[in-house]
Amino acid sequence: MNFKIFFLLVFVFIAVFISGFFVSTYDLFPISSLKSLYIDNYSENPIFENDVNSLIRVVDISSKNEIKQNFIKHIWKQKIPTTSESLIIENNIIDTRYSNLQNLNSIDKLTIEMEYGVNSIAYHFTPIENNGKLIIYHQGHRGDFFEGKNTIEYFLKHNFSVVAFSMPLVGMNSQPIIEHPTFGNFKIQSHNQLEFLESEDFSPIKFFVEPIIVVMNYFDNDYDFNSYHMVGISGGGWTTVIVSAIDERIVESYSIAGSYPIFLRSAPENVGDYEQHNSDLYEIANYLDLYVMASTGQDRKFIQIFNKYDPCCFSGTSFDAYEENIKNIVSNIGTGYFDIFLDDTHKEHIISENSLEIIINEIKN
Repeated sequence: MNFKIFFLLVFVFIAVFISGFFVSTYDLFPISSLKSLYIDNYSENPIFENDVNSLIRVVDISSKNEIKQNFIKHIWKQKIPTTSESLIIENNIIDTRYSNLQNLNSIDKLTIEMEYGVNSIAYHFTPIENNGKLIIYHQGHRGDFFEGKNTIEYFLKHNFSVVAFSMPLVGMNSQPIIEHPTFGNFKIQSHNQLEFLESEDFSPIKFFVEPIIVVMNYFDNDYDFNSYHMVGISGGGWTTVIVSAIDERIVESYSIAGSYPIFLRSAPENVGDYEQHNSDLYEIANYLDLYVMASTGQDRKFIQIFNKYDPCCFSGTSFDAYEENIKNIVSNIGTGYFDIFLDDTHKEHIISENSLEIIINEIKN
């Protein structure tokens, strides 16, 4: 082969490789256009025919209380925690990542210790100007709650106290090595591994919800908040549903891109991790039941927000399949409020400025 042709081919190969790397890494043209085309022409989840009302078992106060107690018993096997004994408190810590937050007075570090060496580390952000209300903010699977720094600052600027959590095994939270009599010693790094800890006496689902319950027990005893509100994105939105369904101290909850009922999860991106499709859990209370439970009670409100063009999960308007059913049941029960908002102002898996404004306006109403 002619050396000139050989070196030309090598040059072309290297040029194509480098250009392909930068195009895919930085979403340059044409990848950016293709992604935009895909998002703009998203396909809805396959919606199969269902009698939605027949799937909802929480239809009045009596059924709600019974299912709620069974749900709690499954998670804790006994009773929901009523103290904050497992909590370690470090007051007035310094974390330079948050030093520039507006209206920030101090940060306390709260560590909740649980079984198998699993823990949950939360930060309590206290504002200088304080309206007496607490926002429980829960980050999704993407990482530490630092990823939600802008959201935390948004609520601080509106004079809310904020306590921020990450998902189990994520961010600053531990990834312990488990000594299992059947499966041997292994490090837990993903939520799907938690199913190996399931037994008649223990449910790993508690790792997701117990930290919030324990911290609220602590605040009940040591603070004088007027009300608790919970906001979560993605896996944090799922956590928001579960916690607000079982603990009515949370008067208002906002789940962003957090969950769909099982019959709307045909699309692979919507199936979720272990906690999202644990059949033993959802046989007790399915998602529709949980939405009713989270919505009902004196002065309570539960709102779902979906990103119409979300590249991760729960995009589109599939919620049309159940929205009116939940509203009607909540109305029939007679206390509480349920609604859904569709955010079409962006194409990301985030809590947008528009969603934050919706939340603030709803809390003020």
